[in-house]
Amino acid sequence: MCKFSNSQHESKHLATYFRVERFREITNKDFLEHLAHFTMAPHPVVQAIIDLSAGAIGGTACVFSGQPLDTAKVKMQTFPNLYRGFVHCFVSTYRQVGLRGLYQGTSPALMANIAENSVLFMCYGFCQEVVRYISGQEKGAVLSDVQKACAGSVASIFSSLVLCPTELVKCRLQAMHEMAASGKIARSQNTVWSVIKSIMHNEGPAGFFQGLTPTIAREVPGYFCFFGAYELCRSLFAEYMHCAKDDMGVAPIVFSGGFGGACLWLVVYPMDCVKSRIQVMSMTSRQSGFIKTFMHIFRTEGVRALYSGLTPTMIRTFPANGALFLGYEASRKIMMAQFDS
Repeated sequence: MCKFSNSQHESKHLATYFRVERFREITNKDFLEHLAHFTMAPHPVVQAIIDLSAGAIGGTACVFSGQPLDTAKVKMQTFPNLYRGFVHCFVSTYRQVGLRGLYQGTSPALMANIAENSVLFMCYGFCQEVVRYISGQEKGAVLSDVQKACAGSVASIFSSLVLCPTELVKCRLQAMHEMAASGKIARSQNTVWSVIKSIMHNEGPAGFFQGLTPTIAREVPGYFCFFGAYELCRSLFAEYMHCAKDDMGVAPIVFSGGFGGACLWLVVYPMDCVKSRIQVMSMTSRQSGFIKTFMHIFRTEGVRALYSGLTPTMIRTFPANGALFLGYEASRKIMMAQFDS
């Protein structure tokens, strides 16, 4: 009886010990995240410049790691019946135009991604403060993953305004060979400047915003999933590794970024398909709006056409979005460290 009582007493002590240790782990992790937030709180203008610069670096990394696959995506979205699949599109482009054809549109893609991600991450920081204000939290408080997803979703509205014109030029350059070969346009334009001049001459300044509605319709739900999945994945890694989110290392950040990108594209891909179709086909004639174009594709080509090019997109999303967040997080951490010193 005495032995039983002692063992029961020891079990209670052990259970209490493990509960205390677990509490310490959670408390230490939260403390580190709060400490990181409060020790790295520069002036809002400085913070905005840091976020903008880090977003630009992340956007550059994203383009160089995934441009050929993005070219295949746009071609398959615009001409779903021309290619049998991703490999056929990739090989055909290489044979017809060479390696240069797979990197067609890299300059506007760089401009698009640098502009989009600079504005996106700068506004993401501001929108987090707005979420804190609305939810009644003090300045610098750590937000939940859902709250960060909401901040990213709102920030994407502002980034859409700078993304749409640059992505319009990129998409037209990427599909230029097919448009000329099919006889839809009389003369091919092979440079960024020639496409810009053509838009200004034929459509005026408003022409640069062809496809703005589907861009916003894609970005708002897409970036809720993007930032939500990214932050959720990082939270799970941080809990598993018993560390703060900022101290996880390269592999978890790359995987989290890739996972966020995969969630984004699975949700919004049909809207991206409509956007690409409007932006490319508006070279020949004025296109219908988002809803009419969506319904036209659905009725005449079927659901499958709305997902044409999904394979290269999903292959591209892990290296490209992984590189985006790695570039952003690493450069932001370095700049913040310089500010602290």
